[in-house]
Parts: sequence; structure tokens; C-alpha cells
Amino acid sequence: MNITNISAIKGLEEVSRYQTANPLAPENKAEKAQGFQALLDDAMGLVKETNDYSNKAEEEKIKFATGESDNLHDLMIAQQKATVSLQYTAAVKNTVIEAYRTIMNMQF
Repeated sequence: MNITNISAIKGLEEVSRYQTANPLAPENKAEKAQGFQALLDDAMGLVKETNDYSNKAEEEKIKFATGESDNLHDLMIAQQKATVSLQYTAAVKNTVIEAYRTIMNMQF
């Protein structure tokens, strides 16, 4: 077994396991606030998107029931999009609540 040619792995000399600062971390309070605001905006966008899908599915259901549309395919697609979006939103909400509970149960 030949293990003499480890230098073939390029770029490892620049990696330091003793790095003290996270280069991706925000530098000041304004950047932290903007990051949290962006997170909240994304969450509200997710809720709005879920609501839009649910409304579209409801519209398609009404059109199909009243006879304005005979396309069952569009109705099923709209309902499936609404269902998947709602499940995803609920999963994100549950993950956030679980993370919050974990943080609140930490002892310092």
C-alpha cells in the first residue's frame, strides 16, 4: 500500500481547524437584525404562498362544481399543490417550535 503521495490533495494547507471567527457570521447588530428580518420575511412569504395555493384550489373546486370547468386534471393539480404547500409550512413551523423549545430548555 502506497501512502507517500498525500500532497496530491490540493488546498488542505489553507484549511485551519483553529479558526476563531466565522466568516459568514454577521459583523454587527444591524446585519443581525437584517438577517432576522429576512428570515421573518421568508416565513411570511411561505405562509402567503400556501394561502395562495389554497385559494387557487378552492377556486378550481368551485369552477368544477358549478360546471364552468370540466378539467379534473387542473383541479387535482391545484389541490395537490395546496396540500404539499400546507404540509411543508406545517413542517417548517414544527421545526421552528422544536428549536425554540430546545433553546429555552438549555441551562446556562
